[in-house]
Amino acid sequence: MIHPERITPLNRKSPRRGRWILYWMQASQRASWNHALEFAIREANGPALPVVAFFGLTPDFPEANLRHYRFLLEGLREVRNNLEKRGVALVVRIVSPEKGALELCRDAALAVTDRGYLRIQKAWREAAARDALCPLIQVESDVIVPVESASPKEEFSAATLRPKIRTRLTDFLHPLEETPVERDSLGLRLPGLSLDDAEAVLRTLSLDRSVPPVDSFRGGPGEAGKRLERFLDDGLDRYATERNIPGSDAVSDLSPYLHFGHISPLEIALAVRASRRGNPAAKDAFLEELIVRRELAVNFVHYNPSYDAYEGAVPAWARRTLEDHARDPREYVYGLQDLEEARTHDPFWNAAQREMVRTGKMHNYMRMYWGKKILEWSASPADAFRTMLALNNRWELDGRDPNGFAGVAWCLGKHDRPWGERTIFGNVRYMNAAGLKRKFDMGAYLERFGTEA
Repeated sequence: MIHPERITPLNRKSPRRGRWILYWMQASQRASWNHALEFAIREANGPALPVVAFFGLTPDFPEANLRHYRFLLEGLREVRNNLEKRGVALVVRIVSPEKGALELCRDAALAVTDRGYLRIQKAWREAAARDALCPLIQVESDVIVPVESASPKEEFSAATLRPKIRTRLTDFLHPLEETPVERDSLGLRLPGLSLDDAEAVLRTLSLDRSVPPVDSFRGGPGEAGKRLERFLDDGLDRYATERNIPGSDAVSDLSPYLHFGHISPLEIALAVRASRRGNPAAKDAFLEELIVRRELAVNFVHYNPSYDAYEGAVPAWARRTLEDHARDPREYVYGLQDLEEARTHDPFWNAAQREMVRTGKMHNYMRMYWGKKILEWSASPADAFRTMLALNNRWELDGRDPNGFAGVAWCLGKHDRPWGERTIFGNVRYMNAAGLKRKFDMGAYLERFGTEA
């Protein structure tokens, strides 16, 4: 089902004759569980037009590097194959996405795109909508509850968004039926990039190559599906009790795939609800993270244009208390290079940083601890914010994402409440190594990541 709330016309261009319906795929990089793609197919079947899918590969996406691009290209190659099985040709070109979309709009009767929430993603769609000769329609496919349907404003916390999400959840937790393509586009001769050799494509791109790819995560919907099945079989039942244990395998590891749109949150949510393995507490805990917490992050970046700036992202109460304590003496102050190279006095923090550098992902509980310590060891809270964003966006496969921006801001008080006052942190929540040792057996985590590779 494609709810009307997911569908937004981005311009008022008049309907026109054309050779195809364009699906401009950018955020939802998948051939199934994709509302935007299904909408394009249904619009094309009426006038018996083919659907052409397009992806713009821009080599200068802010803060993206070789690690991110290899994961992306692994996924695109699989998506191309999956689209072809459905009768839809995928055209990939090295071009700024909005410019590439406009080129293919010249012969399109209608263009359909998915939705992105970051500033650059919005700018691409606004530019294309303004200059396209045909109507451009946006169809939201990467949240369960469309962002404006959940709330018309930036929410203070999960506690304020949760009831709003829950009142609409049953409206949107429905499977998406696939529509057969009545006229395929595979015979069209449209120039584009060959995706058969991802390494060859990477060699042609002018990229930041200082962050190497990782073998711990391979891109693509197929790998995302395998991880989901593995989690349902082996991790879901333990999720409520073990998810916060550093190094635990009771986590889904799906965040990189959600970031690149290789898997739909709707598919995940329905699979979790239908699973016979998970107990009710585990299912509720997981769906809280997947839906409420993730969509709180989307709400944040959508409604807050300064989501990546200290002054805009950190709430006023937290800035006041942090700045009241900005001159408090710090036992340790580390610069960006020492932090990036995991050269601190804290073995737990160093292990978390090494996990991120080596694998492209950090355990969520350790990511909270990691951020709190950067706040404690930075010359100012604004410096801490910038350092966290720089490291998270550089090394994490799921960096440069609403969850990442919200997570960094959380470490400085966003979506949280005031706590007891203390040095440096003021009323912002504090975390320390003693708490880690008290709650968890950190030996296994240190064994994996506590030493240099």
